[in-house]
Amino acid sequence: MNDIYMLGGLVVVAVSSIAYALMGGKQDTDDIVKRRSAGLSKDEDPKVIAERARKNAKAGFFEKAAPLLSKPVMPKNAEEESTLRAKLACAGFRKDAAPTLFLASKTVVAVIGAIVATMYALGGEREMIEVVGFGVGGFGAGFMAPNLWLKMAIGKRSEQIRNGLPDSLDLMVVGVEAGLGLDAALLKVSDEMATVYPPLAEEFQIATVETQMGVQRAEALMRMAKRTAVEEMAALVATITQAEKLGTSVAKALRTQAESLRVKRRQKAEERAQKTAVKLLIPLVLFIFPTIFIVLAGPAALHLMDTFESGAITQ
Repeated sequence: MNDIYMLGGLVVVAVSSIAYALMGGKQDTDDIVKRRSAGLSKDEDPKVIAERARKNAKAGFFEKAAPLLSKPVMPKNAEEESTLRAKLACAGFRKDAAPTLFLASKTVVAVIGAIVATMYALGGEREMIEVVGFGVGGFGAGFMAPNLWLKMAIGKRSEQIRNGLPDSLDLMVVGVEAGLGLDAALLKVSDEMATVYPPLAEEFQIATVETQMGVQRAEALMRMAKRTAVEEMAALVATITQAEKLGTSVAKALRTQAESLRVKRRQKAEERAQKTAVKLLIPLVLFIFPTIFIVLAGPAALHLMDTFESGAITQ
């Protein structure tokens, strides 16, 4: 029981710390708004400077400990490391230390999962073999949790890029037909879409910067397609490359591609709507139908039971 109380206390402390951090963040935001209304700069406030220093200190401590924590799970060869780096890039993490930090997080979460599962097993007064099983299970679940999070992050970012492509292509067509070059149109679209579709705007900006640094446009666009891992983006890059090689109108190619992507987006929305009826069958069968059966057949069953009991007593 003491272990259960200890675990509950840790959970309460963790939740309280998170709530305090969120409240502090909101208070900082309110202070920033007040300072800007008064004409003061954000960087002039000592509170902001101290908060930034504290966050940098925490990040620096974790980055220093990350190589040691990630050493047990480091990739065995350069190919696996390259694959991991590509996955992190698809999720939007491109720093050099991103693989090390990700692998270190797997070790930390695995240890925390093992500790929590072991304490839960000890609180239930189970046998030692069961406690060990809980610990191993918690370690495995914690070790795989960052992989699940990374997969979800990649899917979410890819969905945002996929949804923003048709609107971005419409703006790009307007810019190209107005006389802008393709690079200038990409940069303009990235500025306009920065608040609506930040991942897509970021990819356009990176491709434009690479082109300005001397990388060929086709190569920069191919890199963008690989980073996003979105089929529609790869098709767009192929269309632009072919239009430039064959000398055809880039604006017409972009317009055709935008219409095709918009049709695909509408079809996917319709597909999700059609799947809703199938997904509703599970809660209907498990929860709604049994309740309806009890409401309809319950009174009749009780009446039959009373009839049989009265007949048995009469006999």
